[in-house]
Amino acid sequence: MPNTKSAIGRTKKTQTQTTVNRIRKSKYKAAVKKMSIYLETGKMKEATNFLPEFHSQLMKIAKTGAVSKKTASRKISRVTKKINNAKKK
Repeated sequence: MPNTKSAIGRTKKTQTQTTVNRIRKSKYKAAVKKMSIYLETGKMKEATNFLPEFHSQLMKIAKTGAVSKKTASRKISRVTKKINNAKKK
């Protein structure tokens, strides 16, 4: 239990930030799942149309630190590679 006024404030701030980060990670996971569904079902047109939004969402979330920038970049890179390889076939 926090004893000082500043400790009470920090616990409140930590709780709100935890909630915000949980929301951000949820949005990240939802975007990744949506894209993976498009790729698994072979809906390349939808995947291609969703790619700019996917990129934007992941980088916005990575910018805040909820997810590592390297992780987001790796996901974007792999998805883009899959879409481009599917176009060649």
